[in-house]
Amino acid sequence: MLSALNDFLWGQLLIVLLIAAGVFFTVGSRFVQFRYFGRMFSVLRGAMHHEKGHISSFQALVVSVAGRVGSGNIAGVAVAITLGGPGAIFWMWVIGLMGMATSFFECSLAQLYKRAEPSGNFRGGPAYYLSHGIGQKGMAAIYSVLLLVTFGFGFNAVQAYVVATSVHSSFGVPTWVTGLVMVVLLGATIFGGIKRIANVAEFIVPVMAVSYFACAILVIGMNITEVPAVLAHIVRSAFGLDSAIGGGMGIAVLQGVKRGLFSNEAGLGSAPNVAAVAYVPHPVNQGIVQAFSVFIDTIVMCTCTATIILLSDVYQPGAENVSGVTLTQDALASHVGAWGGGFVSIALLLFAFSSIMYNYYLGENSLNYFSEENKKLFNVFRVMVLALIFWGSMQDLGTVFAFADVTMGLLAIVNLVGLVLMYKIGMRLLRDYDEQLKSGVQPRLKLEDYSDLDIDKAAWRD
Repeated sequence: MLSALNDFLWGQLLIVLLIAAGVFFTVGSRFVQFRYFGRMFSVLRGAMHHEKGHISSFQALVVSVAGRVGSGNIAGVAVAITLGGPGAIFWMWVIGLMGMATSFFECSLAQLYKRAEPSGNFRGGPAYYLSHGIGQKGMAAIYSVLLLVTFGFGFNAVQAYVVATSVHSSFGVPTWVTGLVMVVLLGATIFGGIKRIANVAEFIVPVMAVSYFACAILVIGMNITEVPAVLAHIVRSAFGLDSAIGGGMGIAVLQGVKRGLFSNEAGLGSAPNVAAVAYVPHPVNQGIVQAFSVFIDTIVMCTCTATIILLSDVYQPGAENVSGVTLTQDALASHVGAWGGGFVSIALLLFAFSSIMYNYYLGENSLNYFSEENKKLFNVFRVMVLALIFWGSMQDLGTVFAFADVTMGLLAIVNLVGLVLMYKIGMRLLRDYDEQLKSGVQPRLKLEDYSDLDIDKAAWRD
C-alpha cells in the first residue's frame, strides 16, 4: 500500500505539481534565478557577516545545504543513471534550475514572516507563513505534524541505518558501535540548539562539499579529452536520441525529475525552516542565497557524481550494472585507485551526519510552532531523537523510509498550495527589492511598507 501511494505521489502527482510550480514562479518572477545569478555571489559575501547573537545568512545557507546535499547526490544520481540512462542528468539540471525559483519564493516568505524569540533567535517556515500570511492555522498545524514525523523521527532513524550499515560494510565496525558514536556526537551538537548546529555545519559542509567537488575536478582533469563526448551523450540521451534504456526519453525524464526533486527539496518547505533563522536586511537576500543552495546541490554536486560515473568504464548503457552508492564507489575507484571507494564512504558519512542535524532542527521547529521555547519539551524530543538514532542504526528500516516518503509528499502538497496562495505577497517583496536596487541603495525591509501584513515587528526592528 505504501509503495502504491508513493508511486502515485512521486511518480505522478508531485512531479506535475513541482514542475508546474517551478515554471510558474520562474516566469512570474521574470526568471529571478537567472537575473540575480551574478548577485548571488555578492549577497553570499555579505552573508558571511556575523551579527552578535544571531545566525548569519551564510550559516543558514550551510545548514540548508547540509540537508539538501546527502545520499541523493551520491546514491540517487547513480540510481537515476542506472534506471534512466545518462539523459536523466539533463532533466535533473532542468528541474534544479526551475526549483531555484520555487526555493527563492518559499525562503523569502519564510524570512518575511519569521518571529523573534526571547532568546534572540528567530523562528519561521511554512507553518508560520501559512498561519500569519494567509490565516490557515489548520494547514499550518497539519504541516508541522507532518514535518515532525517525516524529518524529526522517520528520516533520522533511516539516516542512522544508512550510516551504520555503510561503516560496517566498508570498515567492519558493528552497527551498534556506530550508532553509539553518533548518539554522543549528535547529542553534543543538538543540545546546543540552532546556534551550535549552525557552527558545526559551517565547518563540516564546506569541507565535505569542496572535497567531493575537488575529487570530481581531479577525475575531469584525468579524462579531459573525453568530457565533451560525455556531455553530448547526456544531451542526446535526454531526448531519446542516444539511449539503450527501455522507454527512451520518457524514462530519462521521469528518473531525472524524480531524483532531482528528491535531491534539492525545492518546494517541499523544509529549507524555509532554516532560511528563516538568518539575520538579513531584506527577505529577498535569503531567498537569493537559498536559490543558490539548490544550484549547489543539483547543478554542482549531482554533476560531480554523474561525471565520476560516466567518465568511468564501470557503467555500461543497457548492461547489468551495480546500482546506488556501489556504482559511485566502483566508478571513483576505477579512476583513482582503491582509496576512491573509501573516500565515497567517508563522504556519505559526513553527508548523512549533517543531514541528521538538519532533520533534527526541522523537528524542533515543528514542535516550537505548538509550544514556543519550551525547553523541557525540546529536551524530551532530543532524547527521543538520540534513542531513535541508536535504534535505527541496528534495524532494516525499509517500511519507515516508505512511510516517511509518503508524509514528505503530503508536506510538499500543503506547502505548494500555500505558496500559490501567497504568490502576490512574494511578488510584492521581489518588486520592492528590484526597485530599491534600481534606486542605487542596498535593499532593506521597511516595516511601514508592509503594515497591512501580520509581520513580527520585533524580528525586523533593526
